[in-house]
Order: sequence, then structure tokens, then C-alpha cells
Amino acid sequence: ARSVFGTLALQMTTLEDVVEGKDYNFPTEEQATLEYWKTTDAFKEQLRRSEGRPEYVFYDGPPFATGLPHYGHILAGTIKDVVTRFACSTGHHVTRRFGWDCHGLPVEYEIDKKLEIKGKEDVLRMGIDKYNEECRAIVMRYSKEWEKTVTRTGRWIDFENDYKTLDPSYMESVWWVFKTLYEKGLVYKGFKVMPYSTACNTPLSNFEAGLDYRDVSDPAVMVAFPVIGCALQSSLVAWTTTPWTLPSNLALCVNPTFKYVYVKNPDGKVFIVAEVRVASLPGATKKAKGDKAAPLSDGWSIVKTVSGAELKDLRYEPIFPFFQEEMQHTAFRVCVDSYVTDDSGTGVVHQAPAYGEDDYRVCVAHGIVEKGGVLPDPVDVNGLFIAPVPAPFAGQHVKAADKDLIQAIKDSGRLVDNRSIVHSYPFCWRSHTPLIYKAVGSFFVKVEEIKDKILANNKKTRWVPSYVQEKRFHNWLENAHDWSISRNRYWGTPIPVWQSEDGEETRVIGSIAELEEATGTKITDIHRHFIDHLEIPSSRGPQFPPLKRVEDVFDCWFESGSMPYAQQHYPFENKERFEKSIFPANFIAEGLDQTRGWFYTLMVLSTALFDKPAFQNLVCNGLVLAGDGKKMSKSLKN
Repeated sequence: ARSVFGTLALQMTTLEDVVEGKDYNFPTEEQATLEYWKTTDAFKEQLRRSEGRPEYVFYDGPPFATGLPHYGHILAGTIKDVVTRFACSTGHHVTRRFGWDCHGLPVEYEIDKKLEIKGKEDVLRMGIDKYNEECRAIVMRYSKEWEKTVTRTGRWIDFENDYKTLDPSYMESVWWVFKTLYEKGLVYKGFKVMPYSTACNTPLSNFEAGLDYRDVSDPAVMVAFPVIGCALQSSLVAWTTTPWTLPSNLALCVNPTFKYVYVKNPDGKVFIVAEVRVASLPGATKKAKGDKAAPLSDGWSIVKTVSGAELKDLRYEPIFPFFQEEMQHTAFRVCVDSYVTDDSGTGVVHQAPAYGEDDYRVCVAHGIVEKGGVLPDPVDVNGLFIAPVPAPFAGQHVKAADKDLIQAIKDSGRLVDNRSIVHSYPFCWRSHTPLIYKAVGSFFVKVEEIKDKILANNKKTRWVPSYVQEKRFHNWLENAHDWSISRNRYWGTPIPVWQSEDGEETRVIGSIAELEEATGTKITDIHRHFIDHLEIPSSRGPQFPPLKRVEDVFDCWFESGSMPYAQQHYPFENKERFEKSIFPANFIAEGLDQTRGWFYTLMVLSTALFDKPAFQNLVCNGLVLAGDGKKMSKSLKN
């Protein structure tokens, strides 16, 4: 009790104050303790008395104040309070600043619902300035409720000297982080197929896409692609659970090492599928006995057997004609790649390079499309079909259009099978709508290039429990991809990149002072609506157009991962103190879900910047479930 309440609390108790067990009331006693702490300003007094002692550095992960705290926050907060109180009682000074995540999709999503904003056009019509100020107005909506709840739990944390990711000082340090990575060659602008939220009009990073998987029922269709010039009048049969991608089909892919068969059905139709997948064709085989392969049904026969490699470059008739004219010289042929498996489907995979990472890779490798070139992509930012895809599909959301697309394929005589499949599918962690995969331009951090250093730095840290570090987190790091850090949104720290129209000149800004000098403009705020209009003269001369800022803002996970530096306004302030005594942190703590969130972004950025972990010790608590069995979440309001 002494280490928690201190000698001041003991001085307040007299014999008359002792309450008999039958009359003892915990809430009443807690309120009395809280009142005494308030009257004596106990937390600040503890900080004052411990000044000059060795600093025990604690980083508090920033929650969003757009929702109310729940038991998950209280659990993590209690762990944080116990450890930091203990550190203070064992001879340390412990600064404990509360932080707020103020940017990003959680805030924008609330405004979109409030103002019934459906897409980018609505935001531009309203004006980014008005939209962003609406966002600013709600970011601290529940801050007082947070302070009240956290204080009631008995936690000592500084709300007065808090940090906010919307403060210009914080945002400026985020710019410094980005420019430093850029100068190290760890940032690039790329074109990549990524998880994409049609509800939020933005791509998500791989770890965001992994936050909300659900078992869903989707259509599973087999489609015939007649081979051009085949004497057997055969058709390759591809299987897909995303019929909405078929209008953008440009190729088919088979495994070069598999055996493929031309199998004829009783109606005389010849289908090409992997030999071990013949049974997937409706009615093709009888019921298997024991371990033996299922025999062909009566009237079915194998006409021909070839290797997958022999099918390479066969040409076929497109399922839809929407891109036939412009792509006929390079597309609509068979590619080969070992990523095709024989554990499901037909062993033939349809390729839509705008909507699949492997599809894009395979189509580039086979010359179907050019890397960095234009892709057939008839889906807008809201996930709706657009030209050249015609009615009745145009204007429909891609997932909603599956039914009409399947009917059109059936009417054309190309539908071989139509079933449903229950499988695990990623959902947007914020809007709770199904994600799609879509090719988008984005700025990336080269995580794969520094993966070995990240893994090495992970081993320098101590986790409780240790298996989260050694298994879950280690495995996640082992399979980490380059990190998409930009979002085509509005309320966030703007990406500080100015480019010429021809793309030949790029200027990355690392501070407010640098931007003021480059533009000749006094700057007080660096949100989009304050700086988007600013232009930087071309270094090639006045005959060239000025450089303009790219539209993107940072992913809010990049901002929270920059917290160790940005909360101190490093390196613009506190540089010597930061480098000597407050980095890395001695201790952090959050829930298990942050292994793919804050823990990950902290580790990536600290490794990229300083080649060291951002923390030494970490306590990872389990997740508190709501009554419905789901993880407690502000966005779910459960």
C-alpha cells in the first residue's frame, strides 16, 4: 500500500476512520481515496518529489477519442498503471503522458455518416476545408469521458500535458520521419494490388486487412473458356469465388508441372482441367471407394493428357468483350506459374491483374500487361462498375453484381457450375464491409529490405508472455511485406511530397521551416486545406511549371508508429534529451491485437530510423470479449 498511496495517504487515516467489515464499501472507499489524491494533487506531487531520479520511460499508445473507453482499455490501463507506479516506487521518475489518435478513417467515417457523404465527389463539392474542420470538431468528442473513466479506475496519467497527432508539432516530426526514410532509400511510390475498402475509398495495409476476418458465403463458379483453333473444340475451365473480376479477365494460368486432361462429357463437350481435379466437374466421376481415385461416370472419357507447360500460350475466347479490342494482341492466352495449386478448383486460375497480387505478377511476367502501365480496371473508388462495363452491371457495387454476372455467363452457355462456398474473408476493420483487392498507387516503406534487422531487434526486447514475441509477432515479421503508408483521404498528416506534372522532379519536405522557405509563405497549420494550394518553383527554371503536392495523407498507423519522436517534437526540440535518456522506452503495454498494429509500426520505424527497437519491455494482455463473443471495439460499440 505504501508504494501505491504514499505516506500522505497513511497520514490521513485515524482510528475513527477504520470501517468494520460489515460496513465496508469498496466504491465509497475508492471515491474517498480519489478525492484525497485530488485534494493533495498526489500524482503531480509524486512527479515533483521524484524529479532528478533516473527516468523510467513509458510510451502510451494513443486511442481514438471518437468512441468511449471499454473494459479492454481499462485492462491495459491497469497494467500500465501498476508497472509505472512500481517503477516510481523503486527509485525512478516516470513521465506518463496520455495521447490521442486524432486522424484517419475512424474520424472520417463518423463524419461521412453524419453528413451522408458517399464518396470523393461529395467531399470535393463540400470543400476539403469544411470537411476537415468537421473532422477536427469531433476528434476530442469523448475526451472528458475518457479522463473521467481513466481517473475513476485509479490510474495516474497526465491529461494536461497530453499529445495529439493533429498538433502541428507532432505532424512536423512525422514529416521528419518520412523524409529521413526517403533519404535512406526506404520509401518508394509503387503500383500494387492491395486490400481495398470500398466503403472508405482507400487501400489498407496488409496488417489492417488481417484485423477482421469472417466466415462468409460466396459464389463459387466454374466458367468455360473455349480454346481458339482446337480440333477437339475444347474449353479450359476456370474456378473463381469472385465472379465480379471476370469482366476484367485477361489471362488464364496453369501449373507447368501438373498433368492436365481433356475430358469429354456425354454431350460431347471437352473440358481441360488438372488431372487430379476431374472430380470437381459436375457429374464427371462416380463415388470413390476407399483410397482409390473416383472412376469416371458413364459417358465421360479422357481424350488427351498433357503437361501444364504444353498449354502455355493457348489462346481462348474472352468471357466478356469489354477489353477485347484494346487487349487482343497481348491478352486472352494461357500463362504458367507454380502458384496454381491442385487442392481446390480446377487447376486453372483466371487472371484479372487489377484485382489480384499473383494475377498482376503473372501477367507482367508473361507480357499480358506492362509493369507500371495502364490496367483494365472498370471499378471506381466506391467499388462500382464503370465504363466500359455496360448496364445492367454499370453502377452496381461489384459484390452486388455477382448475381447478374453469373446469369449473363449462364445465358452465354459458358457456365459449367454454380455453387456457394463458406470461407474466411477479410473485412474492413473500420466500416465492417467486405474488402476487395485492387491495384492502387501508394507510397511504401521497404519493410522487406530491412526485415532481417527488424527480426534481430525483436530479439533484443522482452515480452510478457514470451510466446507472443517468439511465435505470433515473429511469424508476422517473417512474412511482412512492404508497408503501404499513404491514403487517398483528407483528414490526416499530408504526405510532404511535391512533384512536377511530368514526374521528372520531386521535392520531399521535412519541416515547416523548409516548406516556408520553399514557398515563401508563413505556415501555421499543415493539414491539407492549409497547404494543398502551395506550389514550389521548379529547380529546372521558370520555364517549367511549379511542383504541386501529391494528394495523399499518411496512414494513421504511420503517425502512431512515429509517436516516440513526434510526442517530443524530435528533432526540432528535446534532441539531446531524447537521444540520451528517453529512447527507447523501458516499457509499453497494449492488447494482443496490437501485434499487427502499434507494436509492429513502432518496431518498423525505429529499426528504419535508428536500427534499434522502440521499446525494451512489453506486456501484452489478452482481449476482453463482449457479450456477443466478439472483441470489444469502439467501432462496434459493443
